[in-house]
Amino acid sequence: MTGSEVPPAFRLAYVPGVTPTKWVRIWNERLPGTPLTLVGVPAADAAALLRDGGADAGFVRLPVDRTDLSAIPLYTETTVVVIPKDHAAVAVEEMSVEDLADEIVLHPLDDTLDWERPPGRPAFERPATTEDAVELVAAGVGLLVVPQSLARLYHRKDLTYRPLTGVPESRIALSWPEEETTDLVEEFIGIVRGRTVNSTRGRPPTPPQPKAKRTDGKSGAPRKPAAGKTSRGGSGGSGGAKNPKGGAKRGKPRRRP
Repeated sequence: MTGSEVPPAFRLAYVPGVTPTKWVRIWNERLPGTPLTLVGVPAADAAALLRDGGADAGFVRLPVDRTDLSAIPLYTETTVVVIPKDHAAVAVEEMSVEDLADEIVLHPLDDTLDWERPPGRPAFERPATTEDAVELVAAGVGLLVVPQSLARLYHRKDLTYRPLTGVPESRIALSWPEEETTDLVEEFIGIVRGRTVNSTRGRPPTPPQPKAKRTDGKSGAPRKPAAGKTSRGGSGGSGGAKNPKGGAKRGKPRRRP
């Protein structure tokens, strides 16, 4: 490599709550000569970053406009409600939308859930970010409904969370510009999908080869014994034939004079 040559690199975007550690480790094991750069991006800006070429691929939250972006759905997250540890709901294992009817539920501007109508009573003002909303929950202002990964990301010792039923769930997908499906993108897709290092990546298998014909021209037919050998495997030499008793064959008797 000359001084002007730069090794190829792969830029991977990810939204808050996604932990790409496992896939990055596999990438580094399989392609040690191709560095992978992580690019953190807010969920609302992920699609635009991919379209503008800011990353080769990225973990995004669905839905995304698939007009020019490809996407492979990976998993669906549990939706939870973040509550103070001294809240009465800590006594239950899960909550429902009806349980939030009289609660103030914060709805941050970067909310990732596709609400038709958010549950509970709205706050006087919407927090700018989910992280800000978590701080307000800790201050006793209200509760917060988020994907479980975000509750873990912004965890505080004075807060906890419970699964919430009857609400939208967030889905994570791997996305990339459809017109930029490069070999490196294909490599990362294979890693995410669990392909092994020896995978054919969808190439058709080698067709079966025809069986070789027998040299005698009769497939499955027994070969004739070699010349000079009996069918029992004995030798047919020039010696005299054996009589039934095993002695030599006697000639004709002489006529007496």
